[in-house]
Amino acid sequence: MKNPHSPLIPSALPKPASFHEGVKPDGTANTFFHGFGALGLKKRGHGGRSWIQIDRTGESKVVTLDKATLMRQCGLPARDLRLLDPLFVYPSTILGREKAIVVSLEQIRCIIMADDIFLMNSLDDCVLQYESELCHRLQTMKDQSDNLPFEFKALELALEVASASLDSQVTELEIEIYPVLDELASSISTVNLEHVRRLKSHLLALTHRVQKVRDGIEQLMDDDGDMAEMYLTEKKERMEAYLYRDRYLNVVPAGNWISTSAPVSPTCSSSGQPEKASNSTIMSFSRHESSTGSSNRGRHVEELEMLLEAYFVVTDNTLSKLLSLKEYVDDTEDFINIKLDNVRNQLIQFELLLTAATFVVTIFAVVTGVFGMNFEDSVFEHASNFNWVLITSSISCATIYLSFLLYVKYKRLLPL
Repeated sequence: MKNPHSPLIPSALPKPASFHEGVKPDGTANTFFHGFGALGLKKRGHGGRSWIQIDRTGESKVVTLDKATLMRQCGLPARDLRLLDPLFVYPSTILGREKAIVVSLEQIRCIIMADDIFLMNSLDDCVLQYESELCHRLQTMKDQSDNLPFEFKALELALEVASASLDSQVTELEIEIYPVLDELASSISTVNLEHVRRLKSHLLALTHRVQKVRDGIEQLMDDDGDMAEMYLTEKKERMEAYLYRDRYLNVVPAGNWISTSAPVSPTCSSSGQPEKASNSTIMSFSRHESSTGSSNRGRHVEELEMLLEAYFVVTDNTLSKLLSLKEYVDDTEDFINIKLDNVRNQLIQFELLLTAATFVVTIFAVVTGVFGMNFEDSVFEHASNFNWVLITSSISCATIYLSFLLYVKYKRLLPL
């Protein structure tokens, strides 16, 4: 399905086009990126946005394009460009359009066309890695035979970088969360509970992101029509062949001269109305594609389906690791709740025994209070009588307490 690529080692890759070196006033090197900084910041809706344009030869450059120019050049509606806006939070998605593929995977936000790519310029490591690695692969494989179209190479690298980024974040989370959970299981404290709470929030957010990427790939794999729309190089070649055949059929010989009524190029005509001729030709080509493409659609998507299936398995494995980690967190929480319930039950048992002892002591205190009254009785005539009162009261209280314990043991209320 795909050729082996070199590992993603940023240090071994060429510097991206968005990287620029300057000189500070003190003579030291200064590195910055076009489109950022105090001079590069633009308010949303005013001016253009900084993009990294990469052609099929691996050459990249930074361009500034406004929304209208980008929509006209890529043939995209405004709602598709809105998916790439970093100010909005949209789920990860891959959309196939007539002339482009709109990719929004984590930090990779780009528009892939048949001949070049418009990558949103950013300081994120994933964006820089994507640009450098794509340029490196295109330049390395320039003289090699590769059946994979240009748009699929770019799409494959976007899936690779996004899935690798998510998998690395999951690995880091696993390394961090397992010791904390083990420590919490052995020692329940407020600090450990707060740490686990923050890690669990991060876990749920990461699970949601991986789930969105996985669902986006799965939804694309289930729709053969969307996958067929992504064969941009094939559609471009058919378009060129259609235009060539249309021009050939419109060549009409008349005597010793040849009159051409068709435009020389898709955007230029001899009558001075390039847009009208081009639009009519493209519309007729679209009707031709819609009538003939539906029968061959299911036969031509195996290559893209295999590519998507490989990264679907990768993201599904990442999601499985997150779900396993979530189950471990839930098991730890259940274990902690069991320990807390056990402690709570022990406290209730101790409270019950203490309440029974308090009841018995209260009885003894009542007897003491009665005989402490200032009244005359024959009991007080002999000192030994008072000792018998104390002995009798103590034996009665002990009997009552033992009877209570035997009753509790009979009812199995306490593990006595």
